[in-house]
Formats: sequence, C-alpha cells, structure tokens
Amino acid sequence: KRQVPGLTEMHAHIPSPPTSQERIEEILFLYLSGGITTIRGMLGHPDHLKLREEVSKGTVLGPRIYTSSPSLNGNTVRTGVEAVEKVTQYASEGYDFLKIHPGIRLSVFDSLVSAARLSAIPFAGHVPVEVGVRHALESGYATIDHVDGYLEGLVPADRSVDPASNGFFGFNFTKYADTNKIDDLVRLTRKQKVWVVPTQTLFERWFAPTDADSLLAQPEMKYMTPATLKNWKRVKEEQMNDPSWDPKLWVTFDAIRQELIRELARNGQGLLLGSDAPQLFNVPGFSLHREMASMHQAGLTPLEILRMGTYAPAQFFGAEADWGTVEAGKAADFFLVRENPLEDVGALKGMTGLMLQGKWLTRNLIDQKLEEIASNSKAKNE
Repeated sequence: KRQVPGLTEMHAHIPSPPTSQERIEEILFLYLSGGITTIRGMLGHPDHLKLREEVSKGTVLGPRIYTSSPSLNGNTVRTGVEAVEKVTQYASEGYDFLKIHPGIRLSVFDSLVSAARLSAIPFAGHVPVEVGVRHALESGYATIDHVDGYLEGLVPADRSVDPASNGFFGFNFTKYADTNKIDDLVRLTRKQKVWVVPTQTLFERWFAPTDADSLLAQPEMKYMTPATLKNWKRVKEEQMNDPSWDPKLWVTFDAIRQELIRELARNGQGLLLGSDAPQLFNVPGFSLHREMASMHQAGLTPLEILRMGTYAPAQFFGAEADWGTVEAGKAADFFLVRENPLEDVGALKGMTGLMLQGKWLTRNLIDQKLEEIASNSKAKNE
C-alpha cells in the first residue's frame, strides 16, 4: 500500500445556519471520505470561526479549516468607506482571508485592497467585471478562482466589447478570444505570484452539454438531499435553455480554458486543487477526484495533479513545515491506497483508510458513516 499526504480542497463550501449542526458535520465527513484533510472555505460565516477551533481541538471530526470572510460584493460594499469598514472588521474577527465576489466597482475595489494591505489580510475569489483580470493580478490576489476573468483578458481592445456582457465566466466572449495573449497573462500571473484554482469540474458538469439526469444518476448524489438535487437540476436546465448558450461554442470555450490551465500550471505561479463543492453536481469528497480527472484531461501529469492537492497548498499557506507531505515531525494526516497514483491519479479514489490528526479511520468506519449520511439525506424530504 502507498501512503498519500492528505488532500486539500482549495475551493470548498461549509454550510452555515440554519443548516443543522448534524448536517454540517456530515458535510465535513464527506470531505474526509475523499482523503481531504484540509479545506479552504470560500464563503465564510461567523460560525465557521468557532467550527475551525472545534476541528483543530478534535471536538468536531473534520478536515483542517481555513475560512474566508463573508462575501464582499457589489451589494455588501457599495462605497470605499464601507469596504474599509468591512475589511477592518473581518480582519479583526480572525478570518483567514477575504472573499471577493462579483459586482464591486473599481474605485471601491481599490479601497478594499488598500485596507486589506493595512490589515495584512489576503483576498481571493472572483474578478469583478470593472476590475478586470490584469488589474486584479497587479492588485495582488492570493488566488483567482475558476480562472475568472482570464478569458475576458484575451479579448483584443479593438473589439470594443461591453465588459458587462461577458456572460458566464466570459462565455459570451469566446469567439473574440485571442489565445496568443495567453502567454502575457500567464507571465503577469507568475510575476505577481497569484495562484489559480481552476474548479474545472464545475464547468464540465454544470455548464457542459450533459443532461442533468445522467449527472443525478451518479452514485455520490445519494449523499445530498432531494431538495438540493432538485435545485441542481433546475439550475442546470435553466442554463441549458438560455438562448445565449450554444453547445458548439462550449467546445471552444472549454478548449480555451484547458489551454489556460496547462499554461498556468507550468509557467504561472501554479495551480491549486479545488472543485467548488457542494455546488452544482459537485459532492464534497467526490468532486475533488473529478477535478483531478479534469486536470488530467487538460494535459497535466499525475505528479503535477497530486502536487496541486498536497504540497502546493501547504506552500500557499506557508505551512510546509507542518503538513503537505508525509514526513517525521509533520501532522499525521495521510491515507492509504493500493495502486500507485503517480501512474494513475484515479488510484486516489481507492482509499483503504485515513489518518487524521493521528487518529486512524478504517475503511469500514468510513463506509458505515457514508451509509448513515445517505440514509439521513434521503429522509430529509420524506
């Protein structure tokens, strides 16, 4: 058997009230069931600060938590003064970083960045349309997630497009994108030391020409509630029925994303593994393995993919001395697999047991808990 360092899900979501404590702990366990021993929560809530402590002390079973602030977006920070107040508040409350969402005006964003620097708190997430990817990179994001803004950054200036008409992560600009501009964007990303979290599986499931029912038939869906699954189906079918969505254009859109991913992995600051669970058809613990398959499809090697989910996140957090590899003196967070993941990254799905904070979780225990979660999820709406 092979020892593998615990994986890190760099774009995770943790439920918050009114979700029950039982369900929150079930979601944390789903991450563990996939060999994930660290998560970066991307939509923070005050309760997550307490949860982070409880997990650290071992009173709640779950992966190590890094949590963002609540969302900073066009509705929550409408002025520079408001941005400064929120940044200062979230930094003092102890969040690990700020979450940037769409809609923030450029002047407000610049005020936010200045306040973040003064408070020494990183910021990460989306690239607001008015900000644009180049200004975002120059402003010093910790990570840009979803490869957000990059496709828009490939549109030549002489196209004179309305930035606000970009559609779903730049989809509407696919036909204008000049892939010769990729190298310059990647160089700027490296120069500014900005990591990228692709969440490619989200685009290959939610936004791809795949019918919802085939996704809902996948085995891991039993761990989500019927209400969640019904909502996922509704959202996907609305997207597929949008007049602006074109399955042929999606093929080009996806090819451009894959080229960006390859170049950012090899010539940028680097990529970090994340899947945006539990968002559309991405079930915690399972979706990260689908993300690995997406990275392989984009042309990355098993070694590159494994590094994205182990050592690179520890490097990102400045925690290389504590976790990210299996070595004496580091956290006892690892799992066992039968096959060699350096030959086939899919081998990571065959976990035979997990060591978490020095506590051994057998395969039998994990399977029993998964059965319980499936049963509870089904009963939620019966």
